[in-house]
Amino acid sequence: MSLTPLFLEMNDKNVLIAGSGEVGTRRAIRFLESGANVILLGSMLPIELLKLGASLKPMNEAEECVKWADLVVLATGDTQLNQRLSNLAKGKLLNRADHPVKGDIIVPSSFFIGDVQICIFTQGKSPLMARELRKRIEKIITKDDILQIELQDFTRKLLKNEVKDQKKRKYYLSHILKDEKIKELLKEGKLVNAKTYVDNFLRKSLNL
Repeated sequence: MSLTPLFLEMNDKNVLIAGSGEVGTRRAIRFLESGANVILLGSMLPIELLKLGASLKPMNEAEECVKWADLVVLATGDTQLNQRLSNLAKGKLLNRADHPVKGDIIVPSSFFIGDVQICIFTQGKSPLMARELRKRIEKIITKDDILQIELQDFTRKLLKNEVKDQKKRKYYLSHILKDEKIKELLKEGKLVNAKTYVDNFLRKSLNL
């Protein structure tokens, strides 16, 4: 398979979604929350999508809507209709919920733990296992892992101001990641204390 994972900037992009069932609605919510302009093609617009700013167009305006769109999402239960719309969408980014590999954009199962976004794609083989793997991952990643990310970001910003050598910055970041005192503070939820500890450690180590 020639697909590769990417993140797209969706703010103010135009997304056309055919299908207002569970899949179409879920994908519409994702794109609306990412700042995209969303039109649903069909006869019904779920109230939750209306509240988020989506609009509705009838199926007989499909050709014009496809021209407007940057991304076309096909999520109807009608395979023939999906194929007809797919033919209209040539040259556009296309996501097909019925046959993912027939499009050029995959919308994987995605969720956040703190600031960490995790996406799971089973090559379309098992959405059920994607949900099961999500549950397992959520059990593995802990609150102190998320705090460590915050602390690493804090440390990187301090180091960029004081250390020009990238390898040297990496050395300090690795040291802080493995520091037992820091692990203890983060396990107790004491992020502020951990930042103070890091700040003092770097000032001493770098003679600041």
